[in-house]
Amino acid sequence: MHQLIDSYARDISDEKQASVIDGSAAGTEKRYKVLFHDYKDPDSLRRLAGKIKDHTLHHLEDYLPKAEAALLKNGAHVHFADSADDAKDTILQILRSHEVTRLTKSKSMAAEEIHLNPFLIENGIECLESDLGEFIIQLDDDEPSHIVKPIIHKNRRDIAKTFLREGIAQDYNDDPQTITHRARYHLREKYMEAQAVITGANFVSAESGRLVLVTNEGNTRFGMAPVDVHIALVGIEKIVPTDRDLGVFLNLLGRSATGQQLTVYTEFIKGPKSPTQPSGPTNMHVVFMNNGRTDVLESKCREILRCIRCGACQNVCPVYRQASGHAYRSPYGGPVGAVLSPLLFGDRFPELADLPKASSLCGACHEVCPVDIPIPDLLLRLRDKAKQEEVYSPGALPMSPFATLATSPKVWRTAMNMSKAMNHLPIHMTPLKPLQEWLNQRTLPDWKGGDFRKWLSARKK
Repeated sequence: MHQLIDSYARDISDEKQASVIDGSAAGTEKRYKVLFHDYKDPDSLRRLAGKIKDHTLHHLEDYLPKAEAALLKNGAHVHFADSADDAKDTILQILRSHEVTRLTKSKSMAAEEIHLNPFLIENGIECLESDLGEFIIQLDDDEPSHIVKPIIHKNRRDIAKTFLREGIAQDYNDDPQTITHRARYHLREKYMEAQAVITGANFVSAESGRLVLVTNEGNTRFGMAPVDVHIALVGIEKIVPTDRDLGVFLNLLGRSATGQQLTVYTEFIKGPKSPTQPSGPTNMHVVFMNNGRTDVLESKCREILRCIRCGACQNVCPVYRQASGHAYRSPYGGPVGAVLSPLLFGDRFPELADLPKASSLCGACHEVCPVDIPIPDLLLRLRDKAKQEEVYSPGALPMSPFATLATSPKVWRTAMNMSKAMNHLPIHMTPLKPLQEWLNQRTLPDWKGGDFRKWLSARKK
């Protein structure tokens, strides 16, 4: 069993924790500066974005066929995958039908969600990540720990060592510009050798069928230029009603994710290459994936599907900063992952039931969310779900004894009067295993119960 978040955070190295804290804090500061500099009332903009997404989710049965019709009209092939296995099998069949054995792949959380890379490699297809962060993750056989910054837990020294080990560099050099140059030189050769490219999509317009891809590295353009086949794996929640709506989301996404007014590359892919275009895929396949999303839509936490994967809630979360994304045991870390993962991977709910409890409920995640997701409320709903289903996290104490204590005035007063005796008892040696596990991870303050009541009684006299 994987470590719970609190124990994972306790064991994390100082260097890794420093990388996560520095990277996330910088992202939060940049977001705040650019958003409030550019808009007098950014809250009204994010409320609008939330309403647009909410409307779309409530009418997905209308917008999904509309998007399919627009894509087909544009010359794309459209596929629907109900589960992770369906999505992987569909993509494999497409690649085999085009006799593809080598491909590049841009950053995609949907692909991470279904573990697409190892599946394709096991089936004899060379699959290379082209996003720099994801490329380093692949080299290290690691997992991303942030939605936008997959290697937030690494520093330049880690990357330089990886490049030297993998033969991408002939000597150790941790200068960021040198690292980037070496990665660029290595990847550009791979782009030209590839036969296909796999991407995700940040948004899909139901009106025009346009796929919107945003990157800061241009790797999707490099990936599409020399190949004949483009496959886009898209969660069904990525649809927006009209092209005009994209203006709202693109202005919020760049500012919330990286503190930019707009990402460096914003691409609108309408379909396969037209006869007048000099290069690009002549075959475009869009795979709309469900994989539990309709179950989430039917739950009390459907608002989480508004998420546009900006990572702002991760950056601001004090729990995420201490633990890093790996503590969440899912591609989705931080507050969004604490809600989405237990719902999306429903069969793992007992294993992931501790995630909604890994929050101080400070509300910062809601304040920064560009689509106004009430994450603290959703966390409380999931905690209630765990209680109703009698799913208890390992090491968590049942609260019923405390409830009895707190609702019985006489028992409470007696406990408060006796509480100072706890300072002299070896409570860490309790024979109760759950209590011992809980205490081993916490330092309790000295008990001072009863003093307030004495003080108040004296004041009344």
